[in-house]
Amino acid sequence: MDLVPALREPLKKVLGPATAKVMAEHLGLHTVGDLLHHYPRRYEERGQLTHLADLPMDEHVTVVAQVADARLHTFASSKAPRGKGQRLEVTITDGSGRLQLVFFGHGVHKPHKELLPGTRAMFAGKVSVFNRRLQLAHPAYELLRGGDDDGAESVESWAGALIPLYPATAKLESWKIGKAIQTVLPSAQEAVDPLPGSLREGRGLVSLPEALLKIHRPHTKADIDDARARLKWDEAFVLQVALARRRHAETQLPAVPRKPSPDGLLTAFDDRLPFTLTDGQRKVSREIFDDLATDHPMHRLLQGEVGSGKTMVALRAMLAVVDTGGQAVMLAPTEVLAQQHHRSVVEMMGELAEGGMLGGAEHATKVVLLTGSMGAAARRHALLDLATGEAGIVIGTHALIEDKVQFHDLGLVVVDEQHRFGVEQRDALRGKGKQPPHLLVMTATPIPRTVAMTVFGDLETSVLDQLPAGRSPIASHVVPAADKPHFLARAWERVREEVSGGHQAYVVCPRIGDEDDAPKKNSRQPPEGDAEKRPPLAVLDVAEHLAKGPLQGLRVEVLHGRMQPDDKDAVMRRFAAGETDVLVATTVIEVGVNVPNATAMVIMDADRFGVSQLHQLRGRVGRGSAPGLCLLVTEMPEASAARQRLNSVAGTLDGFELSRIDLEQRREGDVLGQAQSGARTSLRVLAVIEDEEVIAEARQEAAAVVAADPELTGLPGLRTALDALLDEEREQYLEKG
Repeated sequence: MDLVPALREPLKKVLGPATAKVMAEHLGLHTVGDLLHHYPRRYEERGQLTHLADLPMDEHVTVVAQVADARLHTFASSKAPRGKGQRLEVTITDGSGRLQLVFFGHGVHKPHKELLPGTRAMFAGKVSVFNRRLQLAHPAYELLRGGDDDGAESVESWAGALIPLYPATAKLESWKIGKAIQTVLPSAQEAVDPLPGSLREGRGLVSLPEALLKIHRPHTKADIDDARARLKWDEAFVLQVALARRRHAETQLPAVPRKPSPDGLLTAFDDRLPFTLTDGQRKVSREIFDDLATDHPMHRLLQGEVGSGKTMVALRAMLAVVDTGGQAVMLAPTEVLAQQHHRSVVEMMGELAEGGMLGGAEHATKVVLLTGSMGAAARRHALLDLATGEAGIVIGTHALIEDKVQFHDLGLVVVDEQHRFGVEQRDALRGKGKQPPHLLVMTATPIPRTVAMTVFGDLETSVLDQLPAGRSPIASHVVPAADKPHFLARAWERVREEVSGGHQAYVVCPRIGDEDDAPKKNSRQPPEGDAEKRPPLAVLDVAEHLAKGPLQGLRVEVLHGRMQPDDKDAVMRRFAAGETDVLVATTVIEVGVNVPNATAMVIMDADRFGVSQLHQLRGRVGRGSAPGLCLLVTEMPEASAARQRLNSVAGTLDGFELSRIDLEQRREGDVLGQAQSGARTSLRVLAVIEDEEVIAEARQEAAAVVAADPELTGLPGLRTALDALLDEEREQYLEKG
């Protein structure tokens, strides 16, 4: 007797090996359950036709339309028998537009007989342009017949007014997927419900078998709404339960409580601050100190607008840990940033950073920098300071993670710009404490609340949304270089004006411009001025052009990732000291670089950067008392989506608003990143921006369920759904997140 549950049955047993192979390779579907959870992308109504006018170029599409006319052309051909070839041209219409289908050679006979004027069918193929008209060459098609046609199977398959259209591939059309789903749909009755009965009834949700039936074979739009409402809850709830179980497990781990002492290093540091902390900084610091005082590890995400003073908050937490005899480490994504953090921490602490040195204060500690490019002697010295505990604060790059690096008593790990670190890297660093250290993750990329709940759901979240006093407003403008070249000339004049006023400027380019990263020469060079197709502007070229042209006479330097670390540091030091007027750089300056005297930034080919990245870059200016200026240079036409994106950035300084715009314009999977990787585990019906309410409520429900029954012993259906969600890779991601 076969004991494999129906939903775990391999597709090759049910559908045959050929179809199963295509489904596995192209759609990531392996079992009956996977196929049942492959939901329609949209639905067509029998009485309604698709918008042919809106078809995307070069994409595989499925359309439902009616044949307007069909013409068979005969032409001379050396390949055809008797020297005559045939071409069938069929025009289909939907009332909004027309589309041409073309069939050649032996492929014309069947469509010639079947695609008669007035016939309605589903057509699938790749959209191309021929003679300035959209066409599908040799599309696959499926006739849509009424209920009185000759095949019982067809009547069964196409019953119902709504036709589901599935995410498909060139190898497997939507209707073939639909037919495969009809084959396995009876198994939906055996789907085990992951939602607790009380939750389902309390929210008036349909059962899982009913939801699967309604999403694949709806009779009305209300059926689709019922099904989607139910399936959204499944996705949100199961993911939130996984995260709630992680949070619960973390509370069971031991950690050394770190309570700031009233007359230690932290108090001495606060006493020497030349300004008062913002209310936001005080509030977030309290949240962090409360976490540090507990006997299980802190897991907190600190989100802060660009320039909101996150480093100050993190430094105070680090000092509190040093006061208890522990060590704190800050992990930065690049050497430039690690050096920058080291410099600014040492400056902020003054004599308090001179532990063990002449002139060091009574409570002082050592602040040590550790990067991969340090000389052997300096590195040995730094490693010794870490192992003996002499260094209370350590700042470095992923060099900190190497096996050789030992800490005396690691109490706190601060990760700057979390999204740039691999899961394994963070995990390795956390493994260096005698007990799990406390963890503070910082990001200057504002994350909408629901994305934070979905991706960083096992972290508590603190938000700094208030800028410190003395920060200046930043004016942002789009410079349309192709439409209005004189605007670009004016941009360079503005840079000169800032420099003559005693300030400095950044010019940012998408590319370095040395041989390694030059695009491969293409024999078919794009037409001159084609902004989309020409290579992105490069630091080395732009710097040379500016130094010899519009900015002649100013001190122009370059900074990019392929320079030697000592050279990079020297360039940054000269710029910070005011010895350089204009720094032409790649995005190495994107995070953490702090030069209050820099007031202007010109971003070349700004359309090549993401919304959040532009917001990050802009945050490098306006950090002092003088107002900031950010100019977004682009050659994209006014009506393009790229220009609209730049207008959004120029129109607001609110990073959270921009992150929502960014999310709406990109696929959510990009934002959810690794947490949603893999076709089988990605969100299908849940949209993290639109379904904010569902996610927030699911988080509350999940926390209650896990608190009552951490092992979910009373909820076998939920356990099964979790197992399906948390394949091995995903489980590790959540554990290390």
